[in-house]
Amino acid sequence: MEVVLSRKEQIEQTATALFKTRGFSATSMRDLANALGIEAASIYSHIRSKEEILQRVCFRMAREFFEAMDEAKATDGNASEKLRKAIAAHVRVLTQNTAASAVFLHEWRHLSEPFHGTFLSLRDKYEESFREIIREGIKAGEFQVPDEKFAVLTILSGLNWIHTWYKPDGKMTPTEIADNLATMLLNGLQKAPN
Repeated sequence: MEVVLSRKEQIEQTATALFKTRGFSATSMRDLANALGIEAASIYSHIRSKEEILQRVCFRMAREFFEAMDEAKATDGNASEKLRKAIAAHVRVLTQNTAASAVFLHEWRHLSEPFHGTFLSLRDKYEESFREIIREGIKAGEFQVPDEKFAVLTILSGLNWIHTWYKPDGKMTPTEIADNLATMLLNGLQKAPN
């Protein structure tokens, strides 16, 4: 069954694709109108500004990441299992909409205040969720990590480029990508047996 998008959703989807390929700054409202096949003035009956679209994309994606992380952290298991689930949750959100993921990861810098500051606070809070799992693993003797912040940034750096190469019809499913990445990342974190 085909999903019918509202005009506002069509505008957001088209703008997201343009922001991904051209960048937020280089995309004009005229570009957006041309891509939609409508007059530029008619866009304003649905949205206030180009930045409103960016805000909607960035904060919707943030909400999806937090919901996925909360689900991962709520599961029983040791820190290694929780980290695997957190990685899988992150991959799942990234691969559901690679255009929105790219905008979320790269175009947030164009948010004006107070949205820019709010976004940075949310990013810090999300990274802290990963650090909590790492600390839990260190305390339990599962992980040997010289610097928890570095470990988290390394993990997120490894995950956050998926949107550039993931293809829905590619060799690996999101689950396989998550499993492979988690195995590679965890093998670098786990203590060697005595």
